[in-house]
Amino acid sequence: MSVWLPTASCTPEACLTDPAPTVALPRRVLRLAACLTVLTVGLALTVPARALPRGPRDQLARFWARALLGSLGVAVRIEPGPRAAPGAGGGMLLVANHVSWLDIPLIAAAGPGRSLAKTEVRRWPVLGPLIALGGTVFLDRDRLRSLPTTVSEVAAGLRAGHPMIVFPEGSTWCGRESGRFRPAFFEAAVRAEAPVQPVAIRYRLDDGRPTSAPAFVGEDGLLTSLARVVAVRGLVAELAFRPAIPAPPGDPARRWEARQSLARAAQCAVEGIR
Repeated sequence: MSVWLPTASCTPEACLTDPAPTVALPRRVLRLAACLTVLTVGLALTVPARALPRGPRDQLARFWARALLGSLGVAVRIEPGPRAAPGAGGGMLLVANHVSWLDIPLIAAAGPGRSLAKTEVRRWPVLGPLIALGGTVFLDRDRLRSLPTTVSEVAAGLRAGHPMIVFPEGSTWCGRESGRFRPAFFEAAVRAEAPVQPVAIRYRLDDGRPTSAPAFVGEDGLLTSLARVVAVRGLVAELAFRPAIPAPPGDPARRWEARQSLARAAQCAVEGIR
């Protein structure tokens, strides 16, 4: 457990209680087999895909992310919105609320980018190595002194023209509750003079009811969460792009104020607060 980043109050016992329709056991097994196949193909294609031009490579990444979600029985709905124009270095900081490990492939299904993830993700079976090969920046949540270095890595990615994906709540929440957007990684956008693209993530059933079934909270394990996801009938992942926030001025004397302002504005955009 992190000694310095926020920990959500959500737990499986308290938050994952919404009844959801389920599929039969054979369908669950088929979904797991399909998911493993898609992950294996992704691992095999990661290295040769790097040789492709950026456009085809991004198209392949979007197709793979949709295939992964589809293999798990998750339908994807993307609500288009005004996208951020690239900053001075060509990059942009995508920030979203954090509910599940499904959030990363969901965002990739709309537009690939390099993600920020906790170091524990490296150890996840199959998915961990694949995430690492995708250029993920890893944060050691138990070492406060590693934060400035990680912020610098994100800023360098923005300057190099990469979309960088960050979940500034610092932890996953069940979706009914949410955490405060922490300003630390907005510093990277300030340094790189990169715009911020807020993105809202919601999970529903196909009849429109919200569900917390995909939430990955508390002491929930990856395999336990995976088993819960493949059991749900009619799970829909929704992604909505909110109005972009322009690149902040690069005045070193006002960086602290700028990142605080960006964090507040991004959270209001994601939560639909005007």
